[in-house]
Amino acid sequence: MIYLNYANLDAETQERLLATSKKDVEHKFGKSIKAYAKKHVTNYEQLLEEEALRNLYNYKYVFNI
Repeated sequence: MIYLNYANLDAETQERLLATSKKDVEHKFGKSIKAYAKKHVTNYEQLLEEEALRNLYNYKYVFNI
């Protein structure tokens, strides 16, 4: 679970969440994403970014109001 303060959902917090998600995706699926990018001649960083955005929907958020 990710605990967020409802009053602090600024750009910095969103970037922190995306960076956390990116690290999580890279740790879990990094090798397979690299292999896919190499096979299909696409940008690894772009694929990683897209998967990190999708991964954000898998987190459970708790908002403190």
